Amino acid sequence: MSQSSQTIVSISDLSKTYANGYQALKHVSLDIQRGEILALLGPNGAGKTTLISIICGIVNASSGTVTVGGHDIVSAYRITRGMIGLVPQELTLGAFDTVWNTLSFSRGLFGKKPNPAYIEALLKDLSLWDKKNSVLMALSGGMKRRVLIGKALSHEPTVLFLDEPTAGVDVELRKDMWALVRRLRESGVTIILTTHYIEEAEAIADRVGVINHGELLLVDDKLALMHKLGKRQMIIELETPLSAVPAELVAWGLELSEDGKELVYTYDPHKSNTGVNGLLQVINTAGLPVKDLRTTQTSLEEIFVSLVNKRS
Repeated sequence: MSQSSQTIVSISDLSKTYANGYQALKHVSLDIQRGEILALLGPNGAGKTTLISIICGIVNASSGTVTVGGHDIVSAYRITRGMIGLVPQELTLGAFDTVWNTLSFSRGLFGKKPNPAYIEALLKDLSLWDKKNSVLMALSGGMKRRVLIGKALSHEPTVLFLDEPTAGVDVELRKDMWALVRRLRESGVTIILTTHYIEEAEAIADRVGVINHGELLLVDDKLALMHKLGKRQMIIELETPLSAVPAELVAWGLELSEDGKELVYTYDPHKSNTGVNGLLQVINTAGLPVKDLRTTQTSLEEIFVSLVNKRS
């Protein structure tokens, strides 16, 4: 795999099998570009958390390599851990400490000199400034999640992992989080988030990776994916089955269903001339009796579901 100067995290042939024989990751290879927002989509148990845990040095890989900023995560773990911030799924925070102390202490753990101005700016950015002297146990779940993000950013990492950042979070806070993630990206931080909310990937990611049963099924630019997947289909249900697409309809690129009862026309709804009217005229002229017509539009969700089902 060629590694460009823009690659910040490079994952090569990564596998993880636990002692009980469970294979959580299977030969995953992925290059993450500096300054991008990558969403890893997958159902629960797909391997998303295992992948993040290996990169962050919490779990050891069975085979394969990972580099962060060109440094190997095993041989140069001190350097790579300092470059990474992790916001875990679980709200794990000491109950009696204050917000300010939590962030300051976390920064110190990474050997960074105190920087009250940075911590202040971070708390303001996270809408936590008025809570800086509050003890953590007094905060709501949404506020605790913001503290976890602050904690992960306290040592100024260049790569931030967000594991299911908006699970169990209300819609309002979710939108706030998305805005924060975009601001972080503008400040030069590379963000990798795992999610099973399709709309989260649609809202903020530059690229989307789909992971299931420990395999990375695809990684693509979100807009390219949406375009490929955002096609619309017109399904023409026929009165009598066909054994093949009639000669006069071949040019339209129609697909005939296995039972011969449906013709499927795929078109781009964004084009001014979709060809739908012309096709219907040709079908009429050819004397094909049409029983029903319906259209479908694929969403990221459907693409995701079909990919996952295909490999299950």
